[in-house]
Amino acid sequence: MRKEFLPFSRPSITEADIAAVADVLRSGWITSGPQNAAFEEQFCRYVGSKSAVALSSATAGMHLALAAAGIGPGDEVITPSMTWVSTVNLITLCGARPVFADIERDTLMISARTVQDLISARTRLIIPVHFAGAPVDMHPLRRLAERHGIAIIEDAAHAAGSAYRGDLVGAHGTAIFSFHPIKNLTCAEGGMLCSDDPAFCERIRGLRFHGLGVDAYDRRQQGRSPQAEVQEPGFKYNLPDVLAALGLQQLHRLDVLNARRAQLAAFYHEQLADIDEIRPLAVPSYPHRHAWHLFVIRLDIERAGMDRDAFMQALKDRNIGTGIHFRAVHRQKYYRETLKPAPDHLPHTEWNSERICSLPLFPDMHAGDVTDVTAAIKDILAS
Repeated sequence: MRKEFLPFSRPSITEADIAAVADVLRSGWITSGPQNAAFEEQFCRYVGSKSAVALSSATAGMHLALAAAGIGPGDEVITPSMTWVSTVNLITLCGARPVFADIERDTLMISARTVQDLISARTRLIIPVHFAGAPVDMHPLRRLAERHGIAIIEDAAHAAGSAYRGDLVGAHGTAIFSFHPIKNLTCAEGGMLCSDDPAFCERIRGLRFHGLGVDAYDRRQQGRSPQAEVQEPGFKYNLPDVLAALGLQQLHRLDVLNARRAQLAAFYHEQLADIDEIRPLAVPSYPHRHAWHLFVIRLDIERAGMDRDAFMQALKDRNIGTGIHFRAVHRQKYYRETLKPAPDHLPHTEWNSERICSLPLFPDMHAGDVTDVTAAIKDILAS
């Protein structure tokens, strides 16, 4: 058994990252400023988007996107239940109704097939979720949305560096990225909204800082323009330079970090191939580049003779951390009681929600760590 605990995720922080943050602290300007602007510009260039806005979190980005899209009472928004609760919470808080699409059983992502029968006269928006580093099959979904005049906002929280049919996620349409500590690129906390609609991005830019016409940092001089006025009621969702500096440094080596994740994921696949009780997620068949944000398995609970929670506890007892991504939103207490979903109306979501488990995966891991995890799994299943 391992002597030291192996967490399921850990940010990769270098001395250069630390120095960049320290430089901002010494600069006298630590809120949104030149580092924020540089981060926006370079992330925008990296993904190939026309415009980008840095934000305090991906949740903030989704909140502003829903507001800018005018989503409100009477509207319906189609999204998966196999996602983090923040998106569904925001749909609910703006007065709209979340409509859950089932997922493809082995990729955990929605598709045009699972969405098409849910579209109604009230559907205003579809929010697909790129999952674990793999991209959603967007071309059929975009064609479906265009036929019905419905907007799409992509949840790309797992997809920094993911590519779909030759283009990075975020190059087309509107996508929202997360820079939470467990993500492939971290700012400690933060997010980025990218869009090929510059006018939409400008609206987001105003809404993120109280609805003023300028940010806290006027890029021509330090200090807010005296002419700044509220254009519309807004929020306080700007990303401080202290965090943007970290994100900028991480962006410079994102492809290297993701390549290491891919190596570790390949080793996991090799090590798990002969364990019948473990089913990793399928890799999409369409052209893509996987960012390997997470390494998600499903436990065959019938064959293993234990449930997922007992399996995770057994790994923890052996000094190995795991995660759940995710417990289906419609099975959370509030949504069970308010939406009253019909039993088994999302069969693939339900099946996966009871079985998924995220194994440790982060760039600073070694091959020996993967061996420790798979050896522990074999030991648990044999006992």
